[in-house]
Amino acid sequence: MAHKTEALFRDDAYLSTADAAVAAVNDRGGIIFDRTIFYATSGGQPGDTGHLERADGSRIAIAATITGETKDEIIHVPAPQQAALAVGEKVKLAIDWERRHLLMRMHAACHLLTVVCPFPITGAAVSEDDSRVDFDIPDASFSKEEVTASLMDLVRADHPIFTRLISDEELAANPGLVKSKNVRPPVGTGKIRLVCIGENGAVDSQPCGGTHVKSTGEIGEIHIGKIEKKGRENRRFRIRFGPMPAA
Repeated sequence: MAHKTEALFRDDAYLSTADAAVAAVNDRGGIIFDRTIFYATSGGQPGDTGHLERADGSRIAIAATITGETKDEIIHVPAPQQAALAVGEKVKLAIDWERRHLLMRMHAACHLLTVVCPFPITGAAVSEDDSRVDFDIPDASFSKEEVTASLMDLVRADHPIFTRLISDEELAANPGLVKSKNVRPPVGTGKIRLVCIGENGAVDSQPCGGTHVKSTGEIGEIHIGKIEKKGRENRRFRIRFGPMPAA
């Protein structure tokens, strides 16, 4: 039976610690809590790492976070040779905040890239220092410099980033909200989480379950490191932190 973990990061991506109780430990040693701040690998964003602190002060390192039988079952994978936890045991959760914040900034930057390049998305992967978004673009008329300049205009404008929930019916009535060419957001729960940028989502609104910073200004300086051709109509844009290197 799948467990349902309360995903605290969905409402507040800035929580770096929280208390939780062990709901289950699976046969591979994966730990499931009643609630968590650890994001599980999904939607191109890697899962969180960090540690758990037990009542006696000892720590258990968490090497990865993944989903279980359902998206609501979040499994915390301990590093090798860690002590076992008992069901019901209470611990303090702590994510690697520095890494998570980089991922939040990068994930928000990927959303901005889909605004600058309004084409169907064929793939994406977020990482701490080099993320990518693949688009279905037949011609290669974009330059790294032009896209970087447009991205930085959006960053400097310091638009707010927030989430809101819509119904399955609202999503069906607004198919343009879905930018992915092949992946549809999960429906059936009655609520779809939109990540919105700008006042009332004027800059962008799209379904996403990931973690993002509170404003575009918090992303900081970014640039397009490379535009690669991947097949006849696919273009891969690589986003990196910092200013564009001198040619």
